[in-house]
Amino acid sequence: MAATYDVIIIGAGPGGYVAAIRAAQLGLKTAIVEREHLAGICSNWGCIPTKALLRSAEVMHLASHAKDYGLTIEGTVKPDLKGIVERSRGIAARMNGGVGMLMKKNKVDVIWGEAKLTKAASGDKPGEITVSKTSKKPMEPQVPAPKNTLGEGTYAAKHIIVATGARPRTLPGIEPDGKLIWTYFEAMVPAAMPKSLLVMGSGAIGIEFASFYRTMGVDVTVVELMPQIMPVEDAEISKFAQKRFEKQGLKFVLEAKVTKVEKGKDTVTAHIEKKDGSVEKLTADRLISAVGVQCNTENLGLEDVGVKLERGAIAIDGYGRTNVAGIYAIGDVAGPPMLAHKAEHEGVICVEKIAGHDVHPLDRALVPGCTYCTPQVASVGLTEAKAKEAGHDIRVGRFPFVANGKAVALGEDQGLVKTIFDKKTGQLLGAHMVGAEVTELIQGFVVAMNLETTEEELMHTIFPHPTLSEMMKESVLDAYGKALNI
Repeated sequence: MAATYDVIIIGAGPGGYVAAIRAAQLGLKTAIVEREHLAGICSNWGCIPTKALLRSAEVMHLASHAKDYGLTIEGTVKPDLKGIVERSRGIAARMNGGVGMLMKKNKVDVIWGEAKLTKAASGDKPGEITVSKTSKKPMEPQVPAPKNTLGEGTYAAKHIIVATGARPRTLPGIEPDGKLIWTYFEAMVPAAMPKSLLVMGSGAIGIEFASFYRTMGVDVTVVELMPQIMPVEDAEISKFAQKRFEKQGLKFVLEAKVTKVEKGKDTVTAHIEKKDGSVEKLTADRLISAVGVQCNTENLGLEDVGVKLERGAIAIDGYGRTNVAGIYAIGDVAGPPMLAHKAEHEGVICVEKIAGHDVHPLDRALVPGCTYCTPQVASVGLTEAKAKEAGHDIRVGRFPFVANGKAVALGEDQGLVKTIFDKKTGQLLGAHMVGAEVTELIQGFVVAMNLETTEEELMHTIFPHPTLSEMMKESVLDAYGKALNI
């Protein structure tokens, strides 16, 4: 007889493990299935270890500019690639082990293997999954499965949540080979630092790696299909960021695509087709493919139980419910925005709805986006262009870092805060930022939008001095012609 649970979650990434913890807190008997590593791509190969790499780059940048702060460092500051990678992988292992401890603490059973849906819930009968031995090749960090681990077999639950995430998308003829053509997996653990690098795609992943490698002294060129880098960002912010990147030595080829690659012994030559049809050849030591991700929906039995897909993702409502009763989906596998914090929040909403709580559905317009390059970029809500497309009569406020005392004191006086309001109602429609620490600042605007705060309330909020956050208020004031420091 199959072991039975209230909730079974397939996938132990940010969405999955957070959903498991919340389900256990609500008194639901919970199990989670994982085939490779607890904490998912985010903690093992994405969000956390990349930030460790970028922190090393930031420290190196500061050390290289010690004179700007009245300091003298004797000798040349050089990257220790082995040490940088070891630090990043050690942090990933720590995060992985931490999730294992959380599962044990919350009495969540961990089922090790690959899950497949075999039966949807019907009436009083629970749905079922089968778990087989994983075919996935282990990757570092190889942390042993927690002691509360179960194995292959059949398991039943009234509620089954799919949280299998996504993987790098590949283009025909430009498939990663682990040597010359990399995904973010290989880019995080290079055996040697390349002298030159070509990055396909200027989304968050592409720009973060471009920023890291450029700071390490690599000659980096980014190829982007769209007319602007970071296409989802506000055009003004994107343009500002590009100028800063170019000042650091980053090169961009916009409105272009890599159509073909030729592999040499230790180099790769890309054929770059431009908007006018001309083709440029560019040779680099390595190429990073950062052209997006695709959902992990294969071999899950979704078709067998009738779960509907839309544009490659599992179709859900605002509570994570699919078209099949008792089957849910959260996180990247349920579509954009493909961000860890969205997956976590989605998981909590889904589980609380299952438990009968009165919860609000996910509002994707209030999910912030952050890119941890130098300078950082962060945003929430509508861009200026999207606000106009939606029919809003808008007010736009801007405040530059150069007019902020704390930014000047930090030596980080290049940046911009931009806010967009509905002229009639005072509703904050969007906030967009580029500069130092904006990934930490953006949450202030997220809270404001979630509380439906108006411009008047923001203007009457006291921001501490001296802080970078003062620029947020000044941007609001500027939208209404009341800025004090510009």
